[in-house]
Amino acid sequence: MPYETGAQVRLTEDVPITQGGGGAGFAGPLFLAEGLRGVVLGSAREEGGVLGEKLAEFDSQFRSGRFPGHVAALMDDLRRQMVMYGAHAGGGEVRTTYRVRFENGFVLAGVEEGFLSGS
Repeated sequence: MPYETGAQVRLTEDVPITQGGGGAGFAGPLFLAEGLRGVVLGSAREEGGVLGEKLAEFDSQFRSGRFPGHVAALMDDLRRQMVMYGAHAGGGEVRTTYRVRFENGFVLAGVEEGFLSGS
């Protein structure tokens, strides 16, 4: 069920806090507990599934490098080809994730819809 900005929600299960970006982070030692209430601050549509994992891996490997213009253009072209192939082969899915401010003060971005319920 999609949630609008300002909607009251609660967690349906314990959610690990990750370090790293784009949903490809590494689980940390901290979890937000099931039942914790919060308010939706916004939403985003993200590429997910196998394609999303591969793109996150690709981006993390090459994000910090500084490349000459022609190499950067080749990298961008390769990424576009991955997206086109993944969409054609059914490896990509688009999912909605939410940014939520919880009552304990934590703000968590990338919370998937399946972890939330209306409160």
